[in-house]
Amino acid sequence: MKLTKITSLLCAFAMVGLFTTSCSKDEKDEKTPDSSSVQQLVKDDVVIESSFEDAMNDANDVLSKSNSKEMQSMPCNATVDSLIVSDTVTYTITFNGLNCAGTKTKVGKLIIKKNITTPWSQALTTVNIRFDSLKVTKVSNGNWVILNGTKSWQNVSGGLVKNLIPSSNPVIYKINGSIQATFNDNTTRTWNIARQLTYTGNYSTHELLLSVEGFGSADGYSNLVVWGTNRHNESFYTQITHAQTVVHKQSCGWNPISGVKTHKIPSDNKSATITFGFDNNNQPISGTACPDRLKIDWIKGSYSGTMFLDLP
Repeated sequence: MKLTKITSLLCAFAMVGLFTTSCSKDEKDEKTPDSSSVQQLVKDDVVIESSFEDAMNDANDVLSKSNSKEMQSMPCNATVDSLIVSDTVTYTITFNGLNCAGTKTKVGKLIIKKNITTPWSQALTTVNIRFDSLKVTKVSNGNWVILNGTKSWQNVSGGLVKNLIPSSNPVIYKINGSIQATFNDNTTRTWNIARQLTYTGNYSTHELLLSVEGFGSADGYSNLVVWGTNRHNESFYTQITHAQTVVHKQSCGWNPISGVKTHKIPSDNKSATITFGFDNNNQPISGTACPDRLKIDWIKGSYSGTMFLDLP
């Protein structure tokens, strides 16, 4: 009888030990989801947008020239050739060096086609822009991207950015098309773009602000600013709504100083909400300060987290 009780007790301890070991093993094997693909998508998006915007500002300067004297003032370390065939004028900007701000180097071409009888300042004027192996490198960290692709660019409001003063009406552009981006690791992806750009501020004092929102739609998503396939071969959708426009500041190297952008990767049940405008201490910037970091609030299934990243 006593032996039977001892045997039963030993069996009970063994079961408890087995259960405890099993629980410990399960807890050890359980891992926090990998958010690296979301982080990489965020970095790539900032790099492409910054590089794209820098080149488009140069294109805007060329289109805004009204006479031969102004045409003598060209983007830094670039040459501009023009060719008229029938009713179309083609401007070819060939870059080979630092931009005027000294923040990026550009090598390659930007080709602009416009109807010769329609001034760029006229409302609803549309031009075609082609990126021809344009490599843009950020001086501070060496990050680079090569851009190829064609876009349609419309001056929705009319007016010119170069004429902006604080009391002016905003200048509004819409840009849509697709772009092939080749990244540092030589991976290439095609991204679709549908961006509305609203410029305000003072051009002559280099105090412009650029507000960006999305107007694209695909696969049931709206307010898309970009969508396509990321470096991990996952389909993604990036949204900026009118209520949370992303604002870029000229005096901060066109870095985003405020606003919210959302990235969604439905195939892996993950998303990230990006909030712009933080300093090196992960605090919101204020006054005339320029941002150093951005905040990522990510979700993957039932997991979530928050992190801060330096601006790429």
